[in-house]
Amino acid sequence: MALPKETPRAELIRKFRRLGWIGPLPGRRHPFMRKDTHDVTIPNPHRGKIHISLLREILRQAVISDDEWTGA
Repeated sequence: MALPKETPRAELIRKFRRLGWIGPLPGRRHPFMRKDTHDVTIPNPHRGKIHISLLREILRQAVISDDEWTGA
């Protein structure tokens, strides 16, 4: 299954939690999700959705494959 072109922030957080991450935790400028000792910055809440290019970058930093993400 392919990644959607846009993802709501709430869905991003929900899927991260299903994959064992905690958060969002407060950061200096942006909140972040944590799993063990690995932190990944996520966007601040805003009106729009997260574009696929930003989602891919977040997943790359979190070392989450597209298949793992779509199955969560």
